[in-house]
Amino acid sequence: MEERKVAFVTGASRGIGRASAIALAEAGFDVAVTARTVREGETADGRPLPGSVETTAARVEAAGQRALPMHLDLLDGGSMQAAVETTLKRWGRIDVLLNNAIYIGPANMSPFLELDLADTRTLLEANLLAQVYLTQKVLPHMLNRGRGLIINMISNAGLSDPPAPTGSGGWGFAYGASKAALLRMAGVLAIEHAGTGVSFVNLEPGFVMTEAMKLNDPDGELSKYAVGAPVEVPGRVIAWLASEGHAAEHNGKIVLAQPLCLELGLHPDWRNG
Repeated sequence: MEERKVAFVTGASRGIGRASAIALAEAGFDVAVTARTVREGETADGRPLPGSVETTAARVEAAGQRALPMHLDLLDGGSMQAAVETTLKRWGRIDVLLNNAIYIGPANMSPFLELDLADTRTLLEANLLAQVYLTQKVLPHMLNRGRGLIINMISNAGLSDPPAPTGSGGWGFAYGASKAALLRMAGVLAIEHAGTGVSFVNLEPGFVMTEAMKLNDPDGELSKYAVGAPVEVPGRVIAWLASEGHAAEHNGKIVLAQPLCLELGLHPDWRNG
């Protein structure tokens, strides 16, 4: 009997996480679908955002795979531990960990001189330390099995300077700093665990106009600088990396989702509308 592959996706209620969960299911993975928003119509921070763990889980099941919908909060270690332990207890394995979820809060878009240090600590805890925690929970299992893939969703904000000040199409220092710190993880782990069969990849999605992005940029300032790709673009690249051992050639490296997607023909060209 063919072994069932399992992916664990954070921030899977909407946006890139949702698209990735669906793409992974279409590629033959059962998916642990995790996020703060469990049911449609509820949002963890009160903002009017569509999407939920339950609706993503339904799409995974519609693709013919099993879904395990669970609540996970990056600021709640208990919820993260419970989600990993439940997945391993129910399904016995995690083949892919996608650290996709991010913290949405005031420090993300605060100008440097207006940064509140308490808000900044919260952002760093959610955007860096939570991913460290989840990876430490999942990686020993992968090492024991001699196979696995951990993908960290990074951002151009951690690679380059913003095109404009925050509020005018740019991003805040704290958000960029959190993503810059996270992108160091894959390279270090690739060296520490070379030859183990486990791969570690940074995925830079490019500019993608997610539901949260639209809410953060109601006047469309960011769209003046780039054409947003559909959420399916990074999702399909993630599914490609997770399939057929493709991740091994990118171990410890940064994968630029949009150029690779176009090169491989994983999605129709979106750049000209």
